[in-house]
Amino acid sequence: MSGSPAPDPDGFDSLLALVNDASARRTRDEPAAPYDQEADGRTGDAPQSTGDDRTAAPRPSAGEPAGTAWPPEYGPEPPGRATPPPARSGGAPRGHETPDGETPGRASAAAASRGQCGARRHGSAVTGWAEAVRVAGRAGQAVRERTSAVRPPLEMPPAEALGLVLARPLAALTDLPPFDTSAMDGWAVAGPGPWRVRPDGVLAGQSGEALADGEAVPIATGARVPRDVTAVIRSEHGRLDTHGGLHPEREVVHGQDIRPRAQECRTGDTLLPAGSAVTPAVLGLAAAAGYDTLAVHARPTVDLFVLGDELLTRGLPRDGLIRDALGPMLPHWLREAGAEVRTVERLGDRPDALAEAVAASEADLVVTTGGTAAGPVDFVHPTLERIGADLLVDGVAVRPGHPMLLARTAPGQHLVGLPGNPLAAVCGLLTLVVPLLRGLAGAPLRQGAAAGRTPGSRAVPDVYETRRVQLSSDPFVATAPPGPDVAAPTAVLDAPVQGHPSDTRLVPVRVDAGWARPLSFGGPAMLRGVATADALAVVVPGGAEAGHPVELLALPWAGGGGGFT
Repeated sequence: MSGSPAPDPDGFDSLLALVNDASARRTRDEPAAPYDQEADGRTGDAPQSTGDDRTAAPRPSAGEPAGTAWPPEYGPEPPGRATPPPARSGGAPRGHETPDGETPGRASAAAASRGQCGARRHGSAVTGWAEAVRVAGRAGQAVRERTSAVRPPLEMPPAEALGLVLARPLAALTDLPPFDTSAMDGWAVAGPGPWRVRPDGVLAGQSGEALADGEAVPIATGARVPRDVTAVIRSEHGRLDTHGGLHPEREVVHGQDIRPRAQECRTGDTLLPAGSAVTPAVLGLAAAAGYDTLAVHARPTVDLFVLGDELLTRGLPRDGLIRDALGPMLPHWLREAGAEVRTVERLGDRPDALAEAVAASEADLVVTTGGTAAGPVDFVHPTLERIGADLLVDGVAVRPGHPMLLARTAPGQHLVGLPGNPLAAVCGLLTLVVPLLRGLAGAPLRQGAAAGRTPGSRAVPDVYETRRVQLSSDPFVATAPPGPDVAAPTAVLDAPVQGHPSDTRLVPVRVDAGWARPLSFGGPAMLRGVATADALAVVVPGGAEAGHPVELLALPWAGGGGGFT
């Protein structure tokens, strides 16, 4: 692609530099703490080395498909590739190690079958977890920004906008309340008491006549206060005598129990910024503020392709075949994340079918399951090479879920390759898919350079959060929609969690009164832990002790509603 890269006012060039810088730092600073594979549920992994070999083996430029270039909307291309690291015993370069049960032998065999070549890869090392989250979010945001002229906001009735994202600020079309209203059932009174009670009353939706001093009129909560009223006396704070006179049971203060006009907002005030999630409360606010329709971004569309000949759709596992867990789970999870799932198709282990399906897809996002590592039937990388895709993230320093990937398959379209192991796929969903969907939908992304912050520190929220955990108060921060002054949700571990020497771990936890209890069955192929979890705890390399605050990725069933709340 000729010409200079387009300007990047959002600083994505700095973000991509950060991705590679962080990976390089991880190479230099990898801790040498022992790591218990059994505790991580990954008994088939190769031993973790503590040497200086974290850099992934790059694919030679000679084998790259012609015409592939870093997308200009993402800013300048990241720094050039590093020299390939020496091979480990077993023949596989470190960068092609495939955790989650893959073996080095399979990795080297697959690399040889591809001629050590694949889709064009930008950056030279496995991407750090927080950096991967950012890259995915910015990729979606860039597509939305560049297509806004041809994909204008949708105007729809508020009820149909639930779970979507405001495309424009929500400005008040009227004062709220639009007139002085009574805050309580009782009597509206004028002047000092006692008062003569008029027989007519004022109900909600009515406008009573003005009162003279010494007069009172029964009034209902929410009713418009007549002119010249001094105060409202609650029913329990007044007494009627036998002559129809009203006497106060306590001191009457001028203006008491009256909601003045524009107490909440004035016409034109911004109630919510663009990018706010449309929750049930937002629907009520919009209606009160006078809206008949809302301007929202359309739901991102997703095509889901399930790979693997070994998967059964019914019956018990047999003869080396296993039940497909991702096909039933992911479409609903994607819808909870705010997507419109258009296609769910099982393609088996047929590279041609995958290439044809991706080429034919008109969805904003293609999601595949399995085939992202380097085994003999892991053909996602060769397929991406075949269609001329650009790899933006090729492996993430997170357990489980290391062999996830993000690629640009066409202008305005991306592909996320999820690992085939179920919990690893969930981690990939929260790391790459949800942030990308948020970017496409116009939901807020994390600002600033807080990606590697200490868990529990004050900072802006992460793009990976689909919603805030609603289970308790302190030490959670349970606020929505996300904004620059809101901290990510945290909880305090009630038991130690062993960490990986160099990678982030995502650990299923149950949350109660601000405490997170790590759950068993958190291996990459297991769903038993996450099925009973409220959240995944983000555990930094090296682990965390009991009493340590950790960030949480709330799961859809831990909060209310769906979409980008």
